[in-house]
Amino acid sequence: MRYAPGSAFPRHTHGGGEEIVVLDGVFQDEHGDYPAGSYFRNPPGTSHVPASRDGCTIFVRLWQFRAGDDVQVVRQPGEGRKVPPRTGAASATMLFKDGHEEVRLEEWRAGERVMVENGRGLEFLVLAGELAIGDERLELQSWGRLPAGTKLDATVGPQGARLWIRNAPLLHPDILSLPER
Repeated sequence: MRYAPGSAFPRHTHGGGEEIVVLDGVFQDEHGDYPAGSYFRNPPGTSHVPASRDGCTIFVRLWQFRAGDDVQVVRQPGEGRKVPPRTGAASATMLFKDGHEEVRLEEWRAGERVMVENGRGLEFLVLAGELAIGDERLELQSWGRLPAGTKLDATVGPQGARLWIRNAPLLHPDILSLPER
């Protein structure tokens, strides 16, 4: 989603929650400023007045929360728990983990082959650099979803790559339902 400079939405409540990664610019609400690289989860029932003074681009996932998932997370760039990186990665930061899902930010080394096992389902977003999966080249803001059992097998481009990776069922069995109209 792109926000034009000076744009704002009225206050609204997220019935199914929202998860956001700020891709460029600065996203804002009444709680603070979130520059590129910020990550947050607003669980069901939370509300805010989103805006951007200078414009921004965000990756947003709506209606993805499970029943009882009420953990709010706000990570500014560089925040999170450092974890051992997988083979081919230079670093890994845990942004969220609750036993049902795990969200990481990973820096992958240029020219490496990186494999990510996938027992539950994977979603990933290329935040910087590029990688190839088979014959397909994925660049900045490329997004992918892989069903459980399909491992991510990628070759990292010459500039390296930074990825947001979510390891969880693509659809939780107890996901919150959309409201009836």
